[in-house]
Amino acid sequence: MARYMLDTNMCIYLMKNQPEAVARRFAQCYIGDVVMSAITYAELEYGVTVASNPGRERANLASLIEDIPVAPFDASAGVAYGPIRQATRDRKTDHLDKLIAAHARSLDVTLVTNNVRDFARYPGITTENWLQAPAP
Repeated sequence: MARYMLDTNMCIYLMKNQPEAVARRFAQCYIGDVVMSAITYAELEYGVTVASNPGRERANLASLIEDIPVAPFDASAGVAYGPIRQATRDRKTDHLDKLIAAHARSLDVTLVTNNVRDFARYPGITTENWLQAPAP
């Protein structure tokens, strides 16, 4: 069962193989420990579409999803979205982040992101930043 869900920025770091700290931390995980949301995958597909070298980025994304399965956004993720959206209804931006947060919550996994502060607004979300050293 998955333990981590990677936010879009972490997937991009892995696709570019930088910063190295993210790749080192990912290498410490076991197969099946890490997933990405279908929402993140959609964001990455958009990135491929608008990239200056779409062929290279398509290959990088294909390689990434060989190692990190795409978790479908299902009914339980939809249920988790309601309270997250309600708790942050004053914020009219970050709609995709709200969906990713709901997906992580529905799977009961830690969301790995470089935007810990942004995701802290969403109730019930546990975050980790693989760019920072782990707490002692």
